[in-house]
Amino acid sequence: MDEHLVVVELEVKIVVVVAVVVVEVVVVVVVVVVVVVVVVVVVVVVVVVVVVVVVVVVSVVAILIIIVV
Repeated sequence: MDEHLVVVELEVKIVVVVAVVVVEVVVVVVVVVVVVVVVVVVVVVVVVVVVVVVVVVVSVVAILIIIVV
């Protein structure tokens, strides 16, 4: 009976270790996905800001050219 308890205890420890590893892997995957999403959002925001700045600069230059000419 004692051997059976030892086997059950080992099985429980193995299940706990596997569960911890699975949870750690899931956490790492979630963190990686969040980081990728944040990077993509930052890149999109930077591109939008650059486009807006370029449009504003071109518009101001065009207005100045029209006023001067």
